[in-house]
Amino acid sequence: MSATPDRKNTHDYKARLVWDGNLGDGTTSYKGYGRKYRVQFDGKPDLPGSADTIFRGDANLYNPEDLFVASLSSCHLLTYPALCPRAKISVVAYEDDASGTLVLRPDGGGKFESVTLRPKVTIAAGGDEKRAMELHETAHDMCFVGASVSVPVRVEPQIKVAQPANTAQKSREMESRP
Repeated sequence: MSATPDRKNTHDYKARLVWDGNLGDGTTSYKGYGRKYRVQFDGKPDLPGSADTIFRGDANLYNPEDLFVASLSSCHLLTYPALCPRAKISVVAYEDDASGTLVLRPDGGGKFESVTLRPKVTIAAGGDEKRAMELHETAHDMCFVGASVSVPVRVEPQIKVAQPANTAQKSREMESRP
């Protein structure tokens, strides 16, 4: 990423993709070439990829569909905790079981019908659970990637409030007693 000097508040991102799928005869037949590729970013390790297995890809490599869902999920993850300090909410754990549904057309094309993010967030004891839930809507609106796609992205968050440290310690002590 680099800032664009002549345009305020703009940033440019670059990726180089190298196809590694020529098995000797190029793309002379649909079954005769591989789907492996590498995405290269300056100063970062290569990201190996392939098509999804339903498109003759390698199940052990990242595919564009997985990365699309992961991109939406990670953007929400990075946006949400950035909002929380202003609301005096401390996020202590976050995980997301995101999913997307791809619908194929008879001609072989298709598009994502929907993506659902299911963030499970634990906030520190004393945090405002209702406000923590509301901030997911703000994060959804502010996420750069989510704002850039046409597919509906649903967010179904769950908020859990962590026990105060001394309460958690007492619970462990009670459980360990005979």
